[in-house]
Amino acid sequence: MTPSERPVDTGEVRGGPLIITEDERLLDDLLRLCAAAGALPEVAHGLPARRGDWEAPPLVIVGADCAPRMRGAGRRAGVILTGRDADDPAVLRLAVALGAERVLALPEGERWLADRIADAVEGVGPPALTVGVIGGCGGAGASTLAGALAVTAARAGLRTLLVDGDPLGGGLDVLLGGEKEKGLRWPAFAESRGRVACGALAEALPRLHALRVLSWDRGSDVTIPPPAMRAVMAAARRRGGVVVVDLPRRVDAAVTEALAQVDMGLLLVPTELRAVAAAQRVAAGVQRALGDLRVVARGAPGRHGHGLPPHEIARLMELPLAGEVPWEAGLLADLSRGLPPGAQVRGPLARFGTAFWQRLTESGGGGSGPPSAAGPGPGGGAGRGSGPAAGAHGPAVAQAASRAGGRSGGRA
Repeated sequence: MTPSERPVDTGEVRGGPLIITEDERLLDDLLRLCAAAGALPEVAHGLPARRGDWEAPPLVIVGADCAPRMRGAGRRAGVILTGRDADDPAVLRLAVALGAERVLALPEGERWLADRIADAVEGVGPPALTVGVIGGCGGAGASTLAGALAVTAARAGLRTLLVDGDPLGGGLDVLLGGEKEKGLRWPAFAESRGRVACGALAEALPRLHALRVLSWDRGSDVTIPPPAMRAVMAAARRRGGVVVVDLPRRVDAAVTEALAQVDMGLLLVPTELRAVAAAQRVAAGVQRALGDLRVVARGAPGRHGHGLPPHEIARLMELPLAGEVPWEAGLLADLSRGLPPGAQVRGPLARFGTAFWQRLTESGGGGSGPPSAAGPGPGGGAGRGSGPAAGAHGPAVAQAASRAGGRSGGRA
C-alpha cells in the first residue's frame, strides 16, 4: 500500500488478474504488484479447465515458463506475457501465438505493470473531459463559473467531479453550501504520491448536488505539493466523465501540474478594459502550460451593453471566444439560501453551462473536432474571435466529451 492510497483506502480488496506461472520468483514479484494495487489475483499453472476462468479476469499475466502450455487458449484482450528476457525470440513468438498485448521483462517493467493491473481492476475507461476555469482578474467570478459548470454537467447526467485548485478561494464546498458535509478535503491528500485509486478518491469526497467535490477545510494549510496535485488529478481523470477545476491566476508548480492535465481552459474576463489588461498577463502564464485557452466574457451589473463587446475582448486577448455570461441578478441571494451557482435553470450561468456541455458533446459525437471559435458561444454570446483556433488539446476535448456523455449515467 503506497502513502497516496492510505487517506482514501476503503478497506475493500477487489478482484484481480489471473496469474499463470510456476516460477516462484516471478510469482512473488507479481503478487507484490497486485497487493500494491489492492487486487486479489487467482494463480494457475496452465490453461484453466473452464473457459470462463480464462475469459472472466480483467487481466491475464502469463509467465514465459508456462506460455508454451497456453497454445490452446482462445484469443482475448488483456493478456501480458512476462519473464526475465523480453527480447528472447522464442518468447516473442509465444506472445504472437497468444495474442498478448505486451511482452514485459521484470524488474524493468514493474511500474508499467503495476499501473496496468490497477487500471484493469478499476475498470478504467476513457479519461474525463477536464476543463479549467481561471479568473482574468480579481473578482471575475471564476469559482462561481466553475461551480455552475459542474452543477450543469451533473444535471445533464455526466459523472462530475469539481476540484478546488485555489487554496485562497474560500472553498468550493462553501460556495455549494456543503461546508458541513462529511468527506475528505485537500489536506488528506497532501502526502499523495504516485497512484491514487480513482474509485476510492471519489467515494471519499463530499457529494453535493449530484457531484463530488474536492475542496479545502478551514485549516491554515493552503499548499498543494505538486506531486499530490499530479496524483489526484490523474485519479480524477481516470474516473471518467467530467472534471471541472477552479484554478488561481498565479501559475505555480502545483497549478502547472493541474494545467498539464486540463483539456480546455476558460479565462473569465469582465467586459472592462482594465480587466482585459490584467487578463492578458494571466493568459501569458497559463499558456505556457496549456494549449487550448478560450475567453468567456463576464457581464457586469448596470452595464446594459455599454461594456466592451465579447468579440472585442477576444480580439484584444488573441484567444478564441467560448461565449458570454451576462450578469445574474439575484445570484448572491440564491447563494445565501444554499442554492449553488447554476441552480436557476433559466439563469445566465445555467444557460451558459448547459450550452457549453451540449456543444462539446455534439462536436465530439459528430467527429468534426472541437467546438469552433468562430461559431456562436455558449450562453448566447457572439462567438466571433480573431484569435487562433483551438489549441493542441481541442480534438481530445471533443472526443472525451462524446464518450463522457454516453457512459456516466449521472452517477456522482
